[in-house]
Amino acid sequence: MKFIDEAKIEVIAGNGGNGVASLRREKHKPNGGPDGGDGGRGGSVYAVADENLNTLIDYRFTKKHLAQNGERGGSSDCYGAGGDDITLKMPVGTMIFDAESGELLHDLAQVGQTVLLAKGGQGGLGNIHFKSSVNRTPRQCTPGTEGERFALRLELKVLADVGLLGMPNAGKSTLISAVSNARPKIADYPFTTLHPNLGVVRTGPERSFVIADIPGLIEGAADGVGLGVRFLKHLARTRILLHLVDLAPFDESVDTVHEARAIVEELRKYDEALADKPRWLVLNKLDMIAEDERADKVAQFVRDYGWTGKVYQISAATREGTEALMLDIQNYIDQVKLAEQREREEAEQAAKLAATLAQTQLRAPELKTQTNTDTSAEGDDV
Repeated sequence: MKFIDEAKIEVIAGNGGNGVASLRREKHKPNGGPDGGDGGRGGSVYAVADENLNTLIDYRFTKKHLAQNGERGGSSDCYGAGGDDITLKMPVGTMIFDAESGELLHDLAQVGQTVLLAKGGQGGLGNIHFKSSVNRTPRQCTPGTEGERFALRLELKVLADVGLLGMPNAGKSTLISAVSNARPKIADYPFTTLHPNLGVVRTGPERSFVIADIPGLIEGAADGVGLGVRFLKHLARTRILLHLVDLAPFDESVDTVHEARAIVEELRKYDEALADKPRWLVLNKLDMIAEDERADKVAQFVRDYGWTGKVYQISAATREGTEALMLDIQNYIDQVKLAEQREREEAEQAAKLAATLAQTQLRAPELKTQTNTDTSAEGDDV
């Protein structure tokens, strides 16, 4: 299936049905009163995050999504039927923007999250609502209101814990296929990966994380060169970036240190927040370097690059060093998730405490008044 991460659609909610002005006409009820029913409400348009979808291709060609109109009311106190709602299934991670203003309306970040995109119109009132002691035969009725209508822009940012970053042919696709269930295309030419690939890495019976591979970056990507910059947004939700460096490029004249620095600079040009994410250095393709030369090669690169953090040495093709790397990533992600959970719990407790204090302050004047009243009553008794 073709990967589509952007789309523009129009959602149109149903109009409410019109109310009816009708007077009862029956053989044995010559003085029948008003019996016009209300119109039915129009159908609304909803969006739901579906974990079984990973692309917006359904919305690339189907641009308009219309809900059903409400039915007109009828005589004999008959109300019109309401229009059916429609629910649009979208991948988890879809961001919904107003196409005109660019305002972010909804972010479908949770599985099963449901949001209202366009509300259906209200049904009109029949003349049964306008009868009174001085208006026995009302002729008034109201039309139904129009449903909401919006032009929306959909943007998908995949949800992944780890993002792979590197030049073309750095071995990102090989790594994700070696450690997960993803099977991206692998070949010996640049830009083999044309769209993001997601894979689930399982490190234990109940421990796993999601890893994302995007097309390789090259110098000038932030200015539109190559493919990677278009997909950098898919790394925005990741918790950690793995910067893969090819230590054994086909072209010996390639300056790997310059390329590594260029990657970081392109990140910074695209988004400062993305460049500031935790980034681990992973030196790949050690199997293509003689064993007696590996230590010197790694030490020289780290020295020239000026890297002071931990360095991982792997071979994605032979899976050498990948297991230890994945276990370290799992432990790091578990710690981050635990810290995020604690922050959420603290925020919830603070919100509850603030709500309790607010209620206490609102009740304070009432309690003071009640106390003064009781004191006055005691004085009268005395």
